[in-house]
Amino acid sequence: MLWDTIKNSLSSSLSESEYSLWIRPLSCVQEDDKTLQIACPDRFFCAWVKERYLGLIESNLSKIIDSPPAVSLTVSSHQPAPQQEKNGSGQLRLPGMDTFKSTIRSLHPAYTFDQFLVGESNMLARSACNAIAAADYTFGNNLFMTSGTGLGKSHLTQAVVHQVMHNAPRTRMHYLTAQQFSAEMVKSIRSNSMQQFSNRFIHGCDLLLVEDVHTLAGKTKTQEELNNVLDYLIKSGKRVIMTSSIPARDIKGLDEDFRSRMTSGLITDIEAPEYKTRVSIIRHKAAHSNLNLAEEHVHYLADQLQGDIRRIESALMGIKAKASVYNAPPDMDIVRSVLEGFGNLQQQKQLNGRMIRDIISSQYRISVEDLTSRSRKRIVSFPRQIAMYLTRKYTGESLAHIGNLYNRDHSTVMYAVKVINRDIAQKNTVRQQVEILKDKLQK
Repeated sequence: MLWDTIKNSLSSSLSESEYSLWIRPLSCVQEDDKTLQIACPDRFFCAWVKERYLGLIESNLSKIIDSPPAVSLTVSSHQPAPQQEKNGSGQLRLPGMDTFKSTIRSLHPAYTFDQFLVGESNMLARSACNAIAAADYTFGNNLFMTSGTGLGKSHLTQAVVHQVMHNAPRTRMHYLTAQQFSAEMVKSIRSNSMQQFSNRFIHGCDLLLVEDVHTLAGKTKTQEELNNVLDYLIKSGKRVIMTSSIPARDIKGLDEDFRSRMTSGLITDIEAPEYKTRVSIIRHKAAHSNLNLAEEHVHYLADQLQGDIRRIESALMGIKAKASVYNAPPDMDIVRSVLEGFGNLQQQKQLNGRMIRDIISSQYRISVEDLTSRSRKRIVSFPRQIAMYLTRKYTGESLAHIGNLYNRDHSTVMYAVKVINRDIAQKNTVRQQVEILKDKLQK
């Protein structure tokens, strides 16, 4: 049989103990021109073989046959379970495996991929997190994710943890905040156990997730230790996710080597959800809360509540509570009365990309057609950049949506924001113009 040939080949390339522990218990349950199906004793065993040995099996297979069949792993209850032994804590473990202890901060049960609403504003971040959770290196092994408060970075980070715990429960995983990392390091320094602390994160970690790294500003020693951890993990191909409420380039008090290393992989920003995504979020969360909202109410809420998703959750809770008190289905009066407590809604309702574009058109005496044209003349491009900057600052509209208002893509908007920020800092005339326009927008 082909599988017997593969096993003989593996026995010569692996140590006797490794072969006996991980390869000998495997058996072939289907073998034909298209498929080679291998049975494992249990789900964990299957996940471990897939991660550590599937590539080696496929490589050996391709050396034996020109058109190798696809290899698949399955769990068979008829397979004898490998011998187990107990560690010092009484926890059953497979022989030959290092003991480890994952560090997992408290998880929200609803922060899963299934409960995360995907839209234009978060699509890249969601895809990257999903890939890392599945040990798929399409987006690399290092992710730096930023967003404002309440836009979903903690949801996505915890979704990774939930998925890994479900699909690969023996993954050595550490999920904590930057402040927790710092506190544990200080505790280890005081107890003269820094070597154990470092080993836990360097040699006992397959997946590291650190939230709120912006809180490490000015903490030189913690940055140095975390930098050493990142250096080893990233170079070793381990998976790393770091989150921040502030873009790395804007965090003051960071060592430049640390800043460079933690942003050496994919950098993605979760933006405030655009109108269409807000509608989907409101519908989903209302249904999940057994709150029956008319479409009129859904769209009114989506129009009024921009930015922080927690505001949407809070509003829906308030609507449900008031409807319960009145013992009646929610109507527009109830919806409006709840939103009165949020403040600043009138400004949100008035300020949008189209209105800002019209104001800039009027102030600079340039037609909307010119602003949306392909013209690169300074007399047109400068007001256009100002408009993009102000829209980004005063609305929750996504980069792509702002770009569409001017027939540009999101990268043009990012560049415009960068240019105006630079000019505000360096040129008094630009700073004065922006201040005047801000006053007009806020009135």
